[in-house]
Formats: sequence, C-alpha cells, structure tokens
Amino acid sequence: MNNLALFDFDGTITRTDTFSSFLRFAVRRHRIVLFALPLSPVVVCYRLGLIAAHQARPIVSRVGFQGEVADSIRKAGRRYAAEVIPGVVRKRALERIRWHQGQGDTVVVVSASLDVYLSPWCESMGVELVCTELEESEGRLTGRYCHGDCSGPAKVRRILERYELSRYAVVYAYGDTHDDRAMLELAHRKFYRWREIQDWSEAVALGVEHPGSAS
Repeated sequence: MNNLALFDFDGTITRTDTFSSFLRFAVRRHRIVLFALPLSPVVVCYRLGLIAAHQARPIVSRVGFQGEVADSIRKAGRRYAAEVIPGVVRKRALERIRWHQGQGDTVVVVSASLDVYLSPWCESMGVELVCTELEESEGRLTGRYCHGDCSGPAKVRRILERYELSRYAVVYAYGDTHDDRAMLELAHRKFYRWREIQDWSEAVALGVEHPGSAS
C-alpha cells in the first residue's frame, strides 16, 4: 500500500505565478493590446480584492485564447514547460517530489494553472496531473474550461473523482494559500508553505494568503 502526495503548483512547487507568465508568453501581442482596456476593470477589481482569482482567470483565459489554433497554444505550452518553468521551480520541491517517487508514492500536481504547459512538465517529471483544462473544438480553443477552474473545493472534487483515498496508507498535501485549504484537509500530513501543520489554525498563525493567481 503506497502513499499519495498532492502538490499545489504555483507558489508551492514554483516561486512565482505561472498562469500570468504563460499568458504573456503565449498570447499574441496584438490581442493583449486590443483587449487591455476591456480587461482593465477585471484586473483592477482583482487587485482590490473585489473578485477572486477563480472568477478572474476564466475571463482572462477567454480573452486570451478564444479562437486560437489549439496546436499553436499547446506548442507554446511545451516551450514554456521546457524553457521557463525549470527556472522558477523550487529546489526543495524537486527534492520532495523525488523523495516521494523514491518511496514508490503516487505524486500528483493539483493546480488551477493550465494543462497546456503543466501536462508536458508533469510528463517530464513522471508525475500525475489534475488541473484546469482549456476546451478545444474543431482544432481551436473556445476560451472556456472543460471542467471549470480547478481551485479551492474544485480541487477536492477532482481529486476524489480520480483517486480512492482509502487505497493509500498516507495522504500528503502541500499548499501555500487559503485556496489549498480544502485539499490540505484531505491529508493525513499537511504542509503549508513547506512547514508541516496539524490543522488550519496553524496556517492562520503563519499568515494565510487568500487565493491570488493560479495555485
């Protein structure tokens, strides 16, 4: 009976937000210029805390990707996974992932970030993935998500759809914001910002960050 290790991605495995970074990497410049003004109220409301990240991300994705050739964005995702992500991954995260793999554990990245770049990165690492997936129709992206934004309680729902937790001796979970609370509460061993906690009150004492960018 092996263990299950659930890792948030942005801020936990990485030192920074990859969702916004990928938009700048992959979205064509003329689209950024064209939609900068219409999107500005969303950006302002998000920065003021008037709307949550899980509400802002689908809007931004729709603007950035609707109608784009899917193969082109997936190619950009593979480049981003190979060229950008290695530079922002935490050394301790890689070491912990490798430790779990050495124990024979099932390792899963659970993230609100996008499949187009997380999928090739996870494949290169030999880990499994549960994340936000861009919808495709007739070779083009619709700008919508296949199963909604994979954040907060949605992370737990997606995990439970794919994994029977009773099959694992120990469930580990690693996160860094309030958005990861529901996932951490599934686990026998919980790590918040790389410190092991017994319950969420300890995360509060460490200074909880509410959901920001992708997680």
